Amino acid sequence: MTLLQYIGHSAFYIKNDDGGVLIDPFISGNPKAVFDINNNKITDIFVTHAHSDHLGDAIPLSKALKAPISAIFELANYCASKGAYSKGINMGGKIKYPWGSAKFLPAFHSSATPEGTYAGMPASILFEIGGIKIYHAGDTCLNSEMKTIGEVYKPDIALLPIGSTFTMDIDDAVIAAQWLGVKQVIPMHYNTFELINTDASIFKNKTEKLGIKCMLLSPGEGINI
Repeated sequence: MTLLQYIGHSAFYIKNDDGGVLIDPFISGNPKAVFDINNNKITDIFVTHAHSDHLGDAIPLSKALKAPISAIFELANYCASKGAYSKGINMGGKIKYPWGSAKFLPAFHSSATPEGTYAGMPASILFEIGGIKIYHAGDTCLNSEMKTIGEVYKPDIALLPIGSTFTMDIDDAVIAAQWLGVKQVIPMHYNTFELINTDASIFKNKTEKLGIKCMLLSPGEGINI
């Protein structure tokens, strides 16, 4: 059995018998985040891009737990320069892990380190764990690559930003869910701060009218998949 837990903002935790995965671990700097770092197994960390609300605690956690950060090549190198363990990857690359696999795919956004230096392209990530494909869109606008991802990779669950201002809004995320062809969607990257406040129940109503199950998870809540 695999646990998929929402931490808050764009951060998620995925765990099965073979590992524990943190994605975009914006935890200590996020007052709305809910996650017990000390009592959860963490074997791998993934970062979609270098903005502080996604890189978050990745570097200190990697150093403390000896858990590698998998990220786009330039960002992985930046993390390594700060003393973290890292695995560099690029668009279309796929890495296998004891718990499953992760494939890095496009996202349309920007990416710079806290110092303002170039951190490679932003990414989305397709995880495959226990036969289930989970697509974390990262920060992105609606883009036609999602049609390709839906047609070729056929994800089962999509984690999609809906907060607008810096990412897609609700209406574009509904289209993204359709293009991806997913059975289930979980919204993210909303209501963390004022500029991305939105009503996720509107997203739920719109997607479920299309036959796509929508889970509105509060920080700390999870589902078994």
